[in-house]
Amino acid sequence: MSETSSERTYSEAEITERLHKELPKWRYENGWIRRKYKTHSWKSTLMVINTVGHLAEAAWHHPDIAASYAWVEVKLTNHAAKGVTDKDFELARKIEDVVGWQPGKEGGALTGTPQTDQRFAYIKYD
Repeated sequence: MSETSSERTYSEAEITERLHKELPKWRYENGWIRRKYKTHSWKSTLMVINTVGHLAEAAWHHPDIAASYAWVEVKLTNHAAKGVTDKDFELARKIEDVVGWQPGKEGGALTGTPQTDQRFAYIKYD
């Protein structure tokens, strides 16, 4: 299934309101919804990029990604529709859920990556 230009695009006010309610760590700028993830190292940065890549390919909706040693920025817009659509919000939500997952806060058997030992520190959760 391919993207079509008949998808509903949101106005800047609608995007801003929806981000505020649903994805408060994301922002709208220059036609894109964006989020910068801070990491502890290049290894962590690459893991975030690969995670986003997997989710995007599975969803068949591909973001722009910019990266440096200790951060990754994800930018979403729907090129075919020429604006931000539900595809962008849904993929952003999935990325946020997976990259921002902190199993140690859930109280189960999974403790999460040790943040106090720099050898293992991963995402800088905000």
